[in-house]
Amino acid sequence: MNNARQRLEQKQRLRILPGQLQLVPLLEMNGEEVRDHIEQEIATNPALEVKSEPDEQNLEKTEDGETYRESPDEMQRKDYGDDDDMPVYHANNRSQDDEYYEPTAIAEESITDYLMSQVRERDITKEEELIAEYIIGNLDEGGYLRRSPQAIADDITFSGNLEVETAQVKKVLTIVRELDPPGIGATDLRDCILLQLQRMDDNGSVRLAISIVEHYFNEFSHKHYDKICMALNITDDQLKKAIDVIKSVNPKPGSAYSGSDSERRTQQLTPDFQIEIDDEDPENPQLLMTLLNKIPELQISESYTSIYRKMMQRADKKATQKSEVAVVKDAYERANDFISVLRRRQEKLALTMEAIMERQHDFLLTGDERKLKPMVLNDIAQITGLDTSVISRVTSGKYVTTPWGVFSLKHFFSEGLMHEAGEEVSAREICSVLKELVDGEDKRHPLSDEKLCADLQERGYHIARRTIAKYRERLKIPVARLRKEM
Repeated sequence: MNNARQRLEQKQRLRILPGQLQLVPLLEMNGEEVRDHIEQEIATNPALEVKSEPDEQNLEKTEDGETYRESPDEMQRKDYGDDDDMPVYHANNRSQDDEYYEPTAIAEESITDYLMSQVRERDITKEEELIAEYIIGNLDEGGYLRRSPQAIADDITFSGNLEVETAQVKKVLTIVRELDPPGIGATDLRDCILLQLQRMDDNGSVRLAISIVEHYFNEFSHKHYDKICMALNITDDQLKKAIDVIKSVNPKPGSAYSGSDSERRTQQLTPDFQIEIDDEDPENPQLLMTLLNKIPELQISESYTSIYRKMMQRADKKATQKSEVAVVKDAYERANDFISVLRRRQEKLALTMEAIMERQHDFLLTGDERKLKPMVLNDIAQITGLDTSVISRVTSGKYVTTPWGVFSLKHFFSEGLMHEAGEEVSAREICSVLKELVDGEDKRHPLSDEKLCADLQERGYHIARRTIAKYRERLKIPVARLRKEM
């Protein structure tokens, strides 16, 4: 009985998963990725086509003189005596009049394209190439791989494309780490520096630099140079030359290929939403949201629908026709499901952005970071009625253009605490004040975390010193000793 129950549960999951698996990746995709996915779907499903506006050449007159537009399917039927003679086809996937939001800057070849072009030059299997593409797709903006080989193997296997073992991922990762620019695929800064040092021309300073990074990286990071000299029995001059070699590497090799981080984001970034301010009534300005990731409007072609209905109505299906009926039915139902999933995606994106606008109304009207309210995924889930996992996917990799600049949707999320005035303030507000204090400090006597904590408490932000350290690290502000200037 237990085995029977387990089989029943598996069948129930299989009835749910196909729809979920179709929607989940679409939620995570940005507008350009969705359009590429739509093109692939149209190319493989003859029932799908882009709904295009009829042109003036298709105007016809009725018997009473009225003008109507003749559809492409109606025009085609004139050339065929019966629906059975009509070929199954799909139309061009995009009309010349389709308008899409384009980024203001032209995107250069991405680091992903550059790396994959090198991968394809290697003597590897198709399976290994797929794994390499997945690894490269998981690199962050700096070119680091923050996920473990086991997690990547599990993801590829779960997607259903390939059964992959952790050992296979490790093998391909070794290949990726040999690609240019040096340092790609590193797990952390130390690993990144080592990858680059190991590919430099061998000399005394390079060997010394490798030894320092391998064995004394913590001392190097904290500028404990005396300890390094004593441990390695080297002079200050030898240490300085080795440090110069270490400083010559690129700590973010992923950003080197297309210029700086900010330039690369500008080149490749296409916002998914636009927020504007309607200040026609100065006393009550309104926020207006537009979904920019416009995608082609799809439909099931009339000719294919006609064929489908006719086949379904036939009572005397011959055995030889059953396979044809199954193919037509499958294409029709897949097209119908795909159109439905696309519509649900757009609805969830709009619903989520509207909820963020509601929560962050004051910031979006003023651009003042201090007016960002604390907000977590559950806050938006409660407003929209969607699951937090859906909110996470919708906001992942999406951007919105506002009068104050372009922001990642993740920018609006942060934890908060209570100000002594009784108002809930966001972590971003505290970070803003913290940065203001550090920018204004005397660099000969920089503020310690204890002093920063005391200054913030004087301003009404009652937080612990360890929280100050966390926010300081988030802002990439070093400790007081490393901020000291002579």
